Formats: sequence, structure tokens, C-alpha cells
Amino acid sequence: MPRFTRRIRIEVNGEFHEIEVDTRWTLLSVLRDELGLTGAKRGCDRGECGACTVLLDDVPINSCMALAALMDGRAVRTVESLGTAHSLNPLQRAFLENDGAQCGFCSPGFLMSAAALLESNPRPSDDEIKAALAGCICRCNAYGRIIESVRAAARQ
Repeated sequence: MPRFTRRIRIEVNGEFHEIEVDTRWTLLSVLRDELGLTGAKRGCDRGECGACTVLLDDVPINSCMALAALMDGRAVRTVESLGTAHSLNPLQRAFLENDGAQCGFCSPGFLMSAAALLESNPRPSDDEIKAALAGCICRCNAYGRIIESVRAAARQ
């Protein structure tokens, strides 16, 4: 079977990359396997759990459902863009201080969804927080702590 590829130029976390991608690859595969950015998690691989959430042109998407070949000229932000272990951003700090990440597997998706919310609405209501996070699933059932973490970040 012939393989079809396409060269794309994509901005990831402020850095430009030119990559030859198989037309069947997802954005998640390119981020993890080609660029070594493993923050976005491969959870369900069906767009249902939100563990792979990234911001595409500042809008949260499930990267497991986005074809990499369609990302030419687009800007992607992953959880790695938020901060570092030595310099957490306020949202990451709030998740840490409020125990918003129990096992942590879902945290990148929640963090990126919350980051998009707080960038567009710095003082969201609880209903707006819940709506923004609705695409993410926490298997540990830490929803109350996650919502409190976003509230705390919004207060900072």
C-alpha cells in the first residue's frame, strides 16, 4: 500500500517546525512521537476523554482527532508551554496547591482547557468553568478539586 505524506510547517509552543507527516497521523502522534512533547496524553484515542487537549490557534481541541496534515500554518500550544518545574504558572500552581491533580493523567487536558478559559475570561463563574472543562474526564473523580483549582487561579 502506498504511503502518502505531506510537508507541514507548524508552530508548537512558539517554535516553528517543518515536518514530513503521513496523511493518516494525528496531531497527537506528531506531538508525542515526532516532537517528543509527551504532555498531551493518549487516553481514549476517540475524542472522548480530553487527556490529549491542546490549544489550536488558542481554541481547545482533542489532538487525537485532528489530522496532522491539516495543521500546516497553524499554531499549537501544549501543556509544556504553561511553565516549568521551577517556574509554574498560576494555573499549575493552583492545581498543585488545591490537589487538582490526583493521578495526574488527565491534568494536561484540564490545564489546557482551563488556560483557554482564563485567557478569554479571567473571572469565570462556576458554570463557565464547568462548561469549559466539560470535554475532559477525570477517572479519579477529582472534579471538585479541579474546579476549585481553576477558581483559585482566576483569583490570582
